[in-house]
Amino acid sequence: MLAVTGCAFPAPLACQPGEQAQIHDLIYFGTDKPDGRVTDARWAEFLAGVVTPHFPAGLTVLSGQGQWRDDTGEIIREDSHVLSLVHRQEPGVGPAIEEITTTYKRRFQQESVLRVRSAVCVSFR
Repeated sequence: MLAVTGCAFPAPLACQPGEQAQIHDLIYFGTDKPDGRVTDARWAEFLAGVVTPHFPAGLTVLSGQGQWRDDTGEIIREDSHVLSLVHRQEPGVGPAIEEITTTYKRRFQQESVLRVRSAVCVSFR
C-alpha cells in the first residue's frame, strides 16, 4: 500500500493533549568534496545565507561522522552536518528544502544529500 500512496504517512498521528502534530526533517550534508572538504567557515556561510532565511523561526545543527558505501563497494567515511527542522506541514517547506539541498550539492560538488522525514508530536514545556 505504501508504494501506491507514495510518501504519505501510514496513519494520522495521535498526539497527547498539549502536543501538536508536526514534521521533523533531518537533512545530512557530507563535507568531503573532490578538491578538499567543506570548511567550517564555508558551512557557516551556507547556513546563514541559504538555510536560515528559509527557517528563521529556528533550527538545530549537529556535527557527525558518517559512512556510506559507494558504487564500487568501498566504505567512505566523512564528517557531516545534520540539519534538524521541526515544522508544520505547509506548502512552502518542500520547495525550501529542495532549494537548500540543490544549492548545497551544486556549491560543494556533492552527489546527494540525505533527507529523513518523520511525523512527530511536539510540545514546549
